[in-house]
Amino acid sequence: MITLYGKKSNLCDGLLRRDFLKIGGISFAGHSLGLAQILAAKTDTTNLKSGGLGHKAIINVFLGGGPPHQDMWDLKPDAPVEIRGEFKPISTSVPGIQIGETFPLIASRMHNCVVVRSIVGAQGGHDAVQCMSGWVKNSLSGIGGRPSIGAASAKIQGPVDPSVPAFVGLAADTKHMPWSDPGTSGFLGAAYKCFRPEGPGMKDLLIKNVNLTSLGDRRSLLKSFDNLKRNLDHGGNIEGLDSAQSKALDVLTSSKLLDALDINKESTKVRDRYGDGKPYKFQFDGAPTVNDHLLTARRLVEAGCRVVSLSYGRWDAHSKNFDLVRDHGPKLDQGLTALMDDLETRGILDDVTVIAWGEFGRTPRINKDAGRDHWPQVSSAIMFGGGMKTGQVIGSTNRLGEHAKDRPVTFGEVFATLYHNIGLDPMYHTLLDQTGRPQHLIAENPMKEVI
Repeated sequence: MITLYGKKSNLCDGLLRRDFLKIGGISFAGHSLGLAQILAAKTDTTNLKSGGLGHKAIINVFLGGGPPHQDMWDLKPDAPVEIRGEFKPISTSVPGIQIGETFPLIASRMHNCVVVRSIVGAQGGHDAVQCMSGWVKNSLSGIGGRPSIGAASAKIQGPVDPSVPAFVGLAADTKHMPWSDPGTSGFLGAAYKCFRPEGPGMKDLLIKNVNLTSLGDRRSLLKSFDNLKRNLDHGGNIEGLDSAQSKALDVLTSSKLLDALDINKESTKVRDRYGDGKPYKFQFDGAPTVNDHLLTARRLVEAGCRVVSLSYGRWDAHSKNFDLVRDHGPKLDQGLTALMDDLETRGILDDVTVIAWGEFGRTPRINKDAGRDHWPQVSSAIMFGGGMKTGQVIGSTNRLGEHAKDRPVTFGEVFATLYHNIGLDPMYHTLLDQTGRPQHLIAENPMKEVI
């Protein structure tokens, strides 16, 4: 716990103390870091020059459960009825590119988008690992596994603003927990875990009956911490206070993060453009369709976050697949285009890369329950922003949507592109694992079509 001093009082230990507020998760003398671990990051000076945002960022939208590629971005109107399903393709703002009818708003903005129709290499597990790191689940599992792109960025690039975590996960807890994985820190350890506003980290900032205004004058607060540091040093406990905890203090004494998380600071008009994704249908053991998170993600990257991940919807449609897409599709369509328009209007679309994808695709053949089953052979993704060459489709599948026909794209290539877009060279930048060996961020090159 952190002890924050207020009114003067004399305690029995003989020291001049003050009444205090305790904010969970951080301890100076007890070496328990909590929020501080999240913020322990090293600043890097090799970032790309940025436009209006001032830094480069990623918003990673995980469509947990495996979205059906042939009902969204890769329709097969000429396939047999048991393959093509119920949806019709619609034209887009780019001649020759068509997508599913449940995404009319994205269709009108396809010139800002890249659709990848030929992602291969999925392992078939119901988890977010490959969509958060680019690596298979068991890679380096003996030393903690590969870090996600958010953790890697936090380690190499550090925070943009000391009062805002570099890596934030908005994924709401799900009954099937792997679907709410915002990306792990892997072998980098707890210091580079993401900050989760809906998880334990939020308790470090929002305590019952305590808010930032209750902390009073911040100069007095900082003076109290200076006094505390001197007392700890005198008592030989200064080792418990490190730079990570100083960064945690920056968060606690600034309203910037809490302001970014408060979408009520946006106008009703803006919130209405995003929608709230309600009512939540087909959620079961997965994530709700929380459009609010897309708006929050925009506010977070503006505040200084480098990587924001979130889980959107529950796409595991072994039955009623078409009913699910009719529900999830228009909500995602509304949220993603509102985000795109906001980034463009604010002059920061080239600074922020947005990607929406799932762990694998779904079977070409429709089952007896009007559903599609797991299909790791191929899947799709939609991307926009990041200064990429947009208005194009990368790769294709065969007539039935069974496998990549040309230009197969690996998860590693997608992540090499994401790293490139935030100013990290996957072939140059490395991370030291727990054995002291350097590990590359990813083992492949960026997609040449978009950079």
